[in-house]
Amino acid sequence: MDQQEKTFEELRQKTAQYAQAEAERVYLSEFRKSKKALLMKDAERAKPGLSAAAQEREAYAHPEYVELLEGLRYATEVALKLRMGIKVTEMKVETWRTKQANARAEMNMR
Repeated sequence: MDQQEKTFEELRQKTAQYAQAEAERVYLSEFRKSKKALLMKDAERAKPGLSAAAQEREAYAHPEYVELLEGLRYATEVALKLRMGIKVTEMKVETWRTKQANARAEMNMR
């Protein structure tokens, strides 16, 4: 496999990994809303008559919510690293293309 094929394979792999990482990040971002609602329900059940603001405060302070946020932070980091890796690989492809174009131009000048 030559360098060009390796670069394209690397790009395909990173793209697939990025898609998975981004899907996980979006899922956690959306699940955060459901988790908050569930924790607010738990707070209401534990202390009937608790105001919505107090339920929300309890939900945000809950260890499970904090853990979810840490997971979201990690998922975002993974997705961004992969996205930047894709950009670097795309730059490699563009560099290769430029070299090929320059080589063709040199051959035409001879």
